[in-house]
Amino acid sequence: MSGSLSIEPKLGGDAPALETERLGKRYGKVRALQDCWLSLPAGAVIASVGPNGAGKSTLLQLITALLEPTEGVVRVFDAPVRAGTAAGLEQVAFVAQDHPLYRGFTLADHLEMGRRLNRRWDRALAERRFAELDLPLRRRAKDLSGGQQAQVALALALAKRAPLLVLDEPLASLDPLARREFMSTVMTAVAEDGLTVLMSSHVVTELERVSDWLVVLSHGRVRLSGPVDDLVSSHRVLTGPRTELAASVPGVVRHEYADRHSTLLVRTTGERPEFHPAWQSRSIGLEDLVLAYLELPDPASQPPAQPSPTETSPR
Repeated sequence: MSGSLSIEPKLGGDAPALETERLGKRYGKVRALQDCWLSLPAGAVIASVGPNGAGKSTLLQLITALLEPTEGVVRVFDAPVRAGTAAGLEQVAFVAQDHPLYRGFTLADHLEMGRRLNRRWDRALAERRFAELDLPLRRRAKDLSGGQQAQVALALALAKRAPLLVLDEPLASLDPLARREFMSTVMTAVAEDGLTVLMSSHVVTELERVSDWLVVLSHGRVRLSGPVDDLVSSHRVLTGPRTELAASVPGVVRHEYADRHSTLLVRTTGERPEFHPAWQSRSIGLEDLVLAYLELPDPASQPPAQPSPTETSPR
């Protein structure tokens, strides 16, 4: 898994909800996603985080077969996902960033279309949700507010009764109240139906409270993947004497130097890591951890590493 750090799944059952192997997408000479290896657990709420252009939407469109991969494979609950095949596609429901609906269709029209396109269609589920939102079936999509369109798109996706729900930047255009209502609906489905959710965003704070698994994407590569609690607890920030050779210590993710001291972000091993007495250790928050990995340079742009002389390390 070149350029990535992965922690093995601890959630869900034996079979992962989603697996990718060597997954990549190229447009001419431009690589939107490359060498993507993931194994994500069933029953988890998974946050895919990264800046614009990191490859988040490309990954989600490959998972939902809206794009064909240039290389590699995608499996959802052990079924290969490919355009034109039902086995994998019926396992995935998708809500895009702009919550696309047919503007001239009524809600009843959308329900009928869902029935015709999906084998496990649950019309009653969507109708109950529309009733809770006080939306009559004769209402046309063009007459709905942005928040209502998001809720309708989500209700239609849930009515597909797919075990994996994929959400691409679903909160980006919503006001704070609409965001809360949208996420409340998602979390209710997770609790009641054991749904697995993969949700992308470039804002960590939106997902921190609800996510139990994190995937960090940068420069078209997976840079970090694992349970949120494990990732946070396995990293420490060290502050100690100025030494540029500390960057060569195993486990160092990021290093910064001032006139008289060095600051390192270190991935630790073991439950009680021990550090040299000259180094002070503190924990790191999820947002700072994500930013640290996003600030790492693109591995493809780096020269080969040169051997460094040994020196007393902060370990």
